Amino acid sequence: MPAPRTVLLTGAAGGLGTLMRGLLPRYGYELRLLDLRPIEGEPDAITADLADREALREAVRGVDAIVHLAGISLESTFEKILKANIEGTYHLYEAAREEGVRRVVFASSNHAVGFAPRPRGDDPLIPIDTPRRPDTFYGLSKSFGEDLAQLYWDKHGLETVSVRIGSCFPEPTSVRMLSVWMSPEDGARLFHAALTAEHVGHTVVYGSSANTRLWWDLTTARALGYEPRDDSEPFAEKLVAEQGELEEGNPAHERLGGHFVTDPPIWPY
Repeated sequence: MPAPRTVLLTGAAGGLGTLMRGLLPRYGYELRLLDLRPIEGEPDAITADLADREALREAVRGVDAIVHLAGISLESTFEKILKANIEGTYHLYEAAREEGVRRVVFASSNHAVGFAPRPRGDDPLIPIDTPRRPDTFYGLSKSFGEDLAQLYWDKHGLETVSVRIGSCFPEPTSVRMLSVWMSPEDGARLFHAALTAEHVGHTVVYGSSANTRLWWDLTTARALGYEPRDDSEPFAEKLVAEQGELEEGNPAHERLGGHFVTDPPIWPY
C-alpha cells in the first residue's frame, strides 16, 4: 500500500515509543503521539488513557495508520493487565473501526509463546504458527491482541501486522537476548515494512534482527519486505564472558520467554 502519511503512535513516551519517535520520521511519517503521560519536549502530544474512548477516537481521527505500542510491557496483576492491555487494545480497535483506519501495527510479544522450548543445535527455528503458550498475564494479553486483530480483519476488513517483538534496545544486555534482540534501526525497518506491505490481512511476524543465534523464523517478516541489517553477535563475547552460556536444565534458559517463565519482572506502576 502507499506509505501512510500520518501515523498515530501510542505508548510514545515508553522505551520503544521513544526510539520510534526518533526513527520513523526518517521514512516520511508524520507522527501523532499519544501516551498516558505527558511527553517532554512534545507539546502537541495527546495525553490520554486508553479507557477514555472519546479521547481515543479523537486521537485516531484522520490518521492513515496506527502503531500500537501502549500498555503494560511487563508482568502485573490480571486486573491491571485487563484494563491496560486487553480492554485498552479493544478500545483502540473500536476507535480505528469507527474512524475508518485501515491498518494497525500491533506490538505483540515473544511472551505470547514464552513457554515454547528454545531451539538447540540443529533444531529448526521456531515457526510463526507454533502453538501459543503465554508465559504470563502479559503474554496472555498479547495472545488476546493477536486474536482481536484477526477478528477485526475477518469481520471489519481492518488489517493488522502483529509483531512478536523480542527485545528492542540499543544493544543486548543478556546472553538470552543475543537470540531475540532487535536493533532500534531494524525495529523501524520492520514497522515501516508492516505499514506499507500490500494485502497483509492479519499477519503475525517475529520481530528481531538477523542474529547469528536467532531462535525464530523471520520468513513472514521478510515477506513484508523487511530486510534486517543488524546482528547481536558483536556483543556476544563480552556477554558470555560475564554471564556464561545458557544452562541446560535451567527453566529460564530452556524456554523462549526466559526469566518470564520463572520470575517475571513486575510493572512498577
